[in-house]
Amino acid sequence: GHAGDASGPRSVDRGWDAGGVSVSPADRLVRVDAAGVVLRAFSPDDAHDLVAACADEEIARWNPGPAGPDAATDFMAARNDWSDASHASWAVADASDRLVGSVSVHRIDADQADAEIGYWVAPWGRRQGHATRAVLAACGFAFSRLGLHRLYLFHAVENWGSCAVATASGFVHEGTTRQSYRYPDGRYHDEHLHGILASDLTGARGSFTEGGRGPSGRRPDLPPPRYLT
Repeated sequence: GHAGDASGPRSVDRGWDAGGVSVSPADRLVRVDAAGVVLRAFSPDDAHDLVAACADEEIARWNPGPAGPDAATDFMAARNDWSDASHASWAVADASDRLVGSVSVHRIDADQADAEIGYWVAPWGRRQGHATRAVLAACGFAFSRLGLHRLYLFHAVENWGSCAVATASGFVHEGTTRQSYRYPDGRYHDEHLHGILASDLTGARGSFTEGGRGPSGRRPDLPPPRYLT
């Protein structure tokens, strides 16, 4: 997607009741232990892998990140700081606790009870299911803990990897926006818009991993995640 970085919300209001939907953005990082991956805070030990991942051609093309140690430190601090309740962002680690990616629920709009989600996976973490597991875990947190109603994402139409992750995670392709974002190559690219509703997943306010199927008909056969503050 084009918006993997946590960015400012359209509006944020703790505990706002949006038409009967109580949205409660988190103001401190919550660790999510899911099947095969952990969504956790970035640590200083992640800096080398973070810079290496962001030097990857595909990540630099679609979702550029920090290019050096100082920038990495600032990036990690911003991701770990949930104090303004505008985003919920994590490092994605594998079973060995090595950094393999990042996922962020951002632009949290408490009035509309929706948010954007962005993600990337390091080259050494690809084709192992890490991205789908991380997105599913982040969706579960957004719906069950934050009380959101809808998540959406954008990606350039040429970014087939991001599209595959969105589809595997149960997001519905809702349309194509024309020349809607200028990427690092200086060109405006057409983008796919994908969305998912809390009601698309089993237990709109609970864990969606306890049975049931998403809109794609695929069952996410994963145990419920554990949340640790």
